[in-house]
Amino acid sequence: MIYKAYALLALTTLFWAGNSIAGKLAIGHASPMVLVMVRWASVMVALYLFKRKQIAQDWPAIRPRLAYLLFLGALGFTGFSVALYYALVYTTAINSSILQGGMPLFIFATSFILFASRIVPEQAIGFLISFVGVIVIAVRGDLGNVIALNINFGDALMLVAIISYGVYTAALRSKPQMHWTSLMFILCTGATLASVPLLLFEMEQGATVFPDQQGWSVLVYIVIFPSLLGQVFYIRAVELIGANRAGLFINLLPIWGALLAVTLLNEDFRVYHGLALTMILMGIGLAEYGGRRLSQQA
Repeated sequence: MIYKAYALLALTTLFWAGNSIAGKLAIGHASPMVLVMVRWASVMVALYLFKRKQIAQDWPAIRPRLAYLLFLGALGFTGFSVALYYALVYTTAINSSILQGGMPLFIFATSFILFASRIVPEQAIGFLISFVGVIVIAVRGDLGNVIALNINFGDALMLVAIISYGVYTAALRSKPQMHWTSLMFILCTGATLASVPLLLFEMEQGATVFPDQQGWSVLVYIVIFPSLLGQVFYIRAVELIGANRAGLFINLLPIWGALLAVTLLNEDFRVYHGLALTMILMGIGLAEYGGRRLSQQA
């Protein structure tokens, strides 16, 4: 049973890491807003077709918090995806993947800011170490870029993506109780609605690229693997071994991402990538240690 959970989590993080590779491969074959719109609209329709009875059962819980849940979908799904896919136009998939590795610490920081969650020194130190790792990526390992504030635009967009997802995840604490498929449906609905004006703006700017064969191949991957199977596998793994242990496997995402970027995109893995990855994983490990100690004290 445990090994089944490990396999599911390894596949989940592989699928999620592949999202950055797919976004890179989509450049010139499908524009970012087309990716975002088709991604969340497809998942929304699929969930409604196969789980509409469950959604109807959960509607009494959804209705009073409808606006809140739609906003979370717009923030966590559309906000993150738009920033990610546009970031990949300007930065490498390696940078994107490693920066996403710092996401657990940004979730922790957001929870502390929004909900005054109790922390221990290890968590605070871990966040600082990981944040320095994020900065190393953003300035491409050159301290001179810190002084000159010379930060790659794509890496800056990835910071926006991580922060938006951190706020979204922390805000999920206030969601009403319902089946996970109903929650996914309403979040995807919010994401789809938020995507419409952004797609129209992209079209008005003349920047829209409708999918060709490669674009559709990328979209099929994004919809089936990171969006559907990734979520299903992760939820099943949490049921098997618990959320805390499952959450540690998110640390595999930057490792998978770097391996895929090097092998599939022929991107260069530089010394500062290794330094940043090490700092982010060290920070997360220290924070997780502090979190377990805090749980034992409770």
